[in-house]
Amino acid sequence: MPPAPSPSAPSASSEEDRATVAQALGGDQRAYERLVTKYRGPLTHHVSKMVRESAVVDDLVQEAFVKAFGSLDSYSPTYAFSTWLYRITTNHTIDHIRRKKLPTFSIDKPVQTRDGQLQMELPDTTYRPDRAVVTDQRNAILREAIEALPPKYHRVIVLRHQEEKTYDEIADELDLPLGTVKAHIFRARALLNKALRARRDELE
Repeated sequence: MPPAPSPSAPSASSEEDRATVAQALGGDQRAYERLVTKYRGPLTHHVSKMVRESAVVDDLVQEAFVKAFGSLDSYSPTYAFSTWLYRITTNHTIDHIRRKKLPTFSIDKPVQTRDGQLQMELPDTTYRPDRAVVTDQRNAILREAIEALPPKYHRVIVLRHQEEKTYDEIADELDLPLGTVKAHIFRARALLNKALRARRDELE
């Protein structure tokens, strides 16, 4: 009787990701940068299939990274990191589409990732009668967190999300390189996410 086939070994990419995630969880900031460098392009391509505006796509990808890194300790190395990251990005994008009611491409087909296909999942939309109160409370906490940001991060967040300026407009107004503006916005969002997670009990 022939031996049973052994399960397929994880891909080299998956093994590399697991090692990088472990380094990130150990406090290595460069590990986060390596994950962003590796997946920014593929995620941008992925989100652009659902949302048409390139500036919005850039924001959604950055926000997805912030979400993923903020909950990195919940990632299980049993699964491919790319699948976990794509799922977070997809659900975040779908949430945005629903809030804005944007024109979209089809989101019904499975997505091809580095480690196979991923079926998109829709977030829970359970009705909450206290939603307005909770939203007001969250907005107040968010405003406090924004005000507490270091000046260089505070100003880019205000320009981007309150004045709704493009990255290019912010770069021109602040006389900064475009890459620096994007880096500051990414860092500001990471700080906001950390501050909001610290006050998570107040948001529930």
